[in-house]
Parts: sequence; C-alpha cells; structure tokens
Amino acid sequence: MEALSVISEYVRHASVSTDPAFAAGMAGAREHAARLLAGAGLAVEIVPTPLHPIVVGRRAAPAGSPHVVLYGHYDVQPADPVEAWTTPPFEPDVRDGRLYARGAADNKGPHCVAVLALARLLRRRPALPLAITFIIEGEEEIGSPSFGAFLQKHRAELSGADFVLLSDTGSPSAEQIVVTTGLRGIAGLEVRLTGPRTDLHSGLHGGAVYNPVQALVEICASLHNADGSVNVPGFYDNVVPPERWEREELEKFPLDEAGYREFLGVDALYSQPGVTPIEATRHAPTLEFNGIGGGYQGEGSKTVIPSGAFAKITCRLVPGQDARDIADKVTAAIRARVPRGITASVRLKQGNNAYHVCPPGRPNTPHGQNPVLARAFSLATEAITDAFGRAPLFLREGGSVPIIGDIKAQTGLDSLMIGLFTPDSNLHAPDENIDLAIIERGIRAYEALLEKIALGQ
Repeated sequence: MEALSVISEYVRHASVSTDPAFAAGMAGAREHAARLLAGAGLAVEIVPTPLHPIVVGRRAAPAGSPHVVLYGHYDVQPADPVEAWTTPPFEPDVRDGRLYARGAADNKGPHCVAVLALARLLRRRPALPLAITFIIEGEEEIGSPSFGAFLQKHRAELSGADFVLLSDTGSPSAEQIVVTTGLRGIAGLEVRLTGPRTDLHSGLHGGAVYNPVQALVEICASLHNADGSVNVPGFYDNVVPPERWEREELEKFPLDEAGYREFLGVDALYSQPGVTPIEATRHAPTLEFNGIGGGYQGEGSKTVIPSGAFAKITCRLVPGQDARDIADKVTAAIRARVPRGITASVRLKQGNNAYHVCPPGRPNTPHGQNPVLARAFSLATEAITDAFGRAPLFLREGGSVPIIGDIKAQTGLDSLMIGLFTPDSNLHAPDENIDLAIIERGIRAYEALLEKIALGQ
C-alpha cells in the first residue's frame, strides 16, 4: 500500500515542535513533507519563520481555473508518557487494521491523504485546470505563532483562492464521515499564585501564612457552579445558540450517552444545564483545568508550604464569544477571589474566536453562507458518499484549529474540513493511531473532490 509506506516513513521523524531537543525530527519531517509535495508535481518552497519553517507547494493553472488552498501540519505532540505506549511512539506499527505512531492521525496521515490523492489525480490528468497552494506548517501544536505573519506576507496570493481544504478534524467511524461546520475558539490562561518569598517548613510556619496551593484550589473550585456551569460574571453573554438543524444533525451521530460513557471509561457524564453531554462537546462553551501544580512532586513526602502554585486553564468558545473578552472576564474573576497574603499573575497564552460556516440547504447561521463554499460542500458530499458508502454528517467540532479563524480574518477564505481521524485514534495520547480503511477511502474521496472542483462538475 503506497499510503502506508509514505505515512510510516513520515511518522518516524519525531517532529515535536515544543521541545528544542527534537530539532532533528522537525527537520526530517519537514524534508519528508517537501519531498511528498514535489513528488505530487508541485513547486516547493521552504518559507523561513522565527521557529519552524513552513513548507509550501504550488501548482499553477490557466487563468480562471479554480484555486484550492490545502493545509496540514508536520509537527506533533510530545509522546509522553512514553511508557504507556504499546510500541515505541516513533516506530510505526500496524495492528488490527490501524497504524500506530505519534502523528499518524494528527496530522501526518490526514494531510498525506490529500497529497497522495493529488498525486494520483495529476498522474491521470496532468493538464487538470486546478491551481493548488499546499501549506504544511510546523507550529500547529504550539498555537501557530508564525502563521499570522506568513498569512500577511502571502495575503494577495491566498486571497485569490476559492477556499481552504483540510483534514484536521474527526469523524465517528471509518464508515461515517463528518464535514465540520464549526470549531470552538479558545482562550488559554496561565495562573500563578505567590505567597511567602520561599518554601517554608510546614511545622515551623504552618498556620501563620495562606498556603498558595490551598488558595489556588479554592479559586479553581469557585470557577464552576455545582451544576457544571461556569461561575464567571458575563461568561455566557452573547452566546449564539445552535440552529435547530444542527441539533437535528447531531441526533444522527452514531454514539449515544451510554456508548460515550463506555468509551470514556466513566460511570457518569457531567455537563452544564440546557445541553446533553453529546451537545456540550460541540455547542457549549467551557472552562477546563489542563494542569495544576505546586510544592513537592517527588517520591515520599517533603513537609513544605510552597512559595507558589500554578494552574493552566483553557476556555473553549462558541459563536458570539470573543476570546479577549472572555480572558479578561476570567482574569477579573480570579483576581477578585485571591485572598490576602497571596499575589496573582494571570497571563493570556492563546486566544482565538470560534469559526462557523453553513452548508447548503440549511437555514442560515449568524455568519452567513459563502456560495463558493456551498458548492464545495455539495461536491464533497458527492465524493464522500461515493467513497465511504454513505453521506457525511455536518457537525460542529469541539476542538479548536486556530489557523482557520486566522485564514478567514486575513484572506476572507472559508474552510471545508473533512474528518479523517476517529474517537479511538487517541489524539494527544499514548497509542495514537489511524484507521487504514479511512486512509484509502479518504484518498478516493479527495481525488474525486479535487477533480469535480477542477472540471466544474
């Protein structure tokens, strides 16, 4: 299988963008991506950035031809905890029809689907009237800090395209594909509390100072009400509820609450009022704690009152919410709850608004409907139905792909997002994997879609 060989070689490169120790892996993955694009017939440019360069492949076409921008990222999440993997994370392994490796699903496998489909199509139709700009960046897993400047520099080129096509979202199974109509935004905060100037002996000083860890957990606990809703003044102001058709489409999702509990390994689900747990993951804003620490973390005990503590918080945002506004409101709530004897520092680490589009034939969303994208949605429906045997669902996704909103803001382009990983792909977790059936069907769907776009079918 050509695809299996290509992706297996790709995932061997340990391209962890957040850790400078993986510089060789980043370079290897970048070179592999460049070879793939060149092999598909594209002219390749490596665009420098302050951190990890962007790989760009271009294909010219006669004036008036459709122009599609494709996107992927060659960087991956850290593999920790490595000991929790069944096989080494950067040594690809095929088991039960799935390829296991870090990056297999996020995002090397999915954007390889697009590259391989394009290569097949152009071998069959070398004069195809279709312009391509294929962008593969190396900083998605750290918030794409260089991507905004790249968009500004290449705005004229990209603004002339028709839409963006990518696969960095999910589907429920290899048989039921989702075309993603929305992504939640994100506001990421880092909170640091400081008490005494140094760690203190808890026997000599306990009872005299406010413990920063105690203060932190009390503040964190106060940010939710007992019913699961976020206890931050103004947090839900301006939230735009989902359209009726969106709720009806989600009812077709092939996973009920019992199945969701079983998949997660919990005996109960926990969601805020007014939404089911399945709805909450796609349609509701959240405030989550992603990390918390302070004091001694080693084996055994060390009886100290730590001088500081920290928490990492992300808020997932829905249409109507503004990332900066939400960050300010959460920051104000935290500062108002800091006890005397403790000082607080709250920093915004990441902020992007939600993205939302409307497929054809549905009542309009608040963001309106792009006629060019509507046609692409229709052609994608045909291609996916032919390749996978059933029509796709049109659903929002609960995650965030910050560059999608950036592309819209900088170039005006909307995005067509086709989900090519599944819930059991273990994104950002040990034993990440991708279903090999979804890869081959995905290549057929992408090839048909690009051909239909080029020929105006």
